[in-house]
Amino acid sequence: MKRLLLLISLFVVLIQVLAAQDWARAKVEKSPRHHEWVTVKHDDRSVETFVAYPESKDKRPVVLVIHEIFGMTDWVQNLADELAEAGYIAVAPDLLSGLGPNGGRSTAFPDQSKAMEAVSHLNPDQVTADLNAAADYAKKLPASNGRLFVAGFCWGGAQSFRFATNRTDLRGAFIFYGAPPDKDAMKHITAPVYGFYGGNDARIDATIPQTKTDMAAAGKSYEPVTYEGAGHGFMRAGEAPDASDANKKARIDAWTRWKTLLEK
Repeated sequence: MKRLLLLISLFVVLIQVLAAQDWARAKVEKSPRHHEWVTVKHDDRSVETFVAYPESKDKRPVVLVIHEIFGMTDWVQNLADELAEAGYIAVAPDLLSGLGPNGGRSTAFPDQSKAMEAVSHLNPDQVTADLNAAADYAKKLPASNGRLFVAGFCWGGAQSFRFATNRTDLRGAFIFYGAPPDKDAMKHITAPVYGFYGGNDARIDATIPQTKTDMAAAGKSYEPVTYEGAGHGFMRAGEAPDASDANKKARIDAWTRWKTLLEK
């Protein structure tokens, strides 16, 4: 019975995610901003990466965007476009590049569950190498001013926190409902870390008190904010046509906070 309920819950989540793609894709297609797919190469890897540019006459900072466990979805591209709208160069690598059927990326998987399984089994060292390559590429863009931030969501939120333990030139790490890295790794963090959490996300919220303690013990800056009534994934769910009031409000408030922090 428990297994059946788990499968039903997973099916519901998948349906919700897939249903979200139509409106997200439509927004990206209607955007006036420039988007492009580029291939970032390192070692024996080729990482397909989505880049969204702001409309600006000045050089702008870069935000490295790490996708959810669902892989590189239309919503991630929409989020990147929204960052560009706010004035930032958004660079979102598809970390499943070359790992899908016939060497494809996220879109090559036959269904969302297969993409989720593949993301959950990604090698951490490979993820770090892919992110470093994308970050290095982005910082060298003619339109970049060299300032680098990282943001991740769900699985990507955890990877964003972990990336902060591996990258010393970050100006800030934004963790959207992601788990923390190992306590011992926190001593390597040089950037301030900002957390965004849903009030109805007990699994992730349970990690916050210990993370506060561990980050303080390491002498690191960690500022978590919890949005009451919001669930896990509220940045995506709060923008969907069927968004609950709590998720919608959390997304609006989180965006306001995020843009304020980016402008520091």
